[in-house]
Amino acid sequence: MTVQVNEIIIRATITDASAAPPAGGGTGNAQEKEEIITECVEQVLEILRRDNKR
Repeated sequence: MTVQVNEIIIRATITDASAAPPAGGGTGNAQEKEEIITECVEQVLEILRRDNKR
């Protein structure tokens, strides 16, 4: 039996950097975080496209 994903919902919670310490002890700035998020989304979409072609 195959499973087909018709919709994917990604939720993120973003807090002010001065309100809480960075997760994982990282010292990355907002631009680095945005680049990481963008790369993750692109990889997920590529996997979905690849699986959809099967």
